[in-house]
Amino acid sequence: MELSIQIAPKHKPGLLLANPVMTASGTFGYGTEYSQLFDIQRLGAIVCKGTTLNPREGNPQPRLAETPCGLLNSIGFQ
Repeated sequence: MELSIQIAPKHKPGLLLANPVMTASGTFGYGTEYSQLFDIQRLGAIVCKGTTLNPREGNPQPRLAETPCGLLNSIGFQ
């Protein structure tokens, strides 16, 4: 089954992923823990946390909430 996807079709160089499965921003760390659970090379992309040039406080607590489908985090730029 062909799963590749172009996620930046209007950007001249584009960005072709082997598949659309990727981590959520800021939840994957360096991937060392997850590499023991599954082959992380099979992911289409790893999404890193956002960064800024200047320090910021981030969002106020609570920053983590449990939902019926997992967890929702809102750390912000800290």
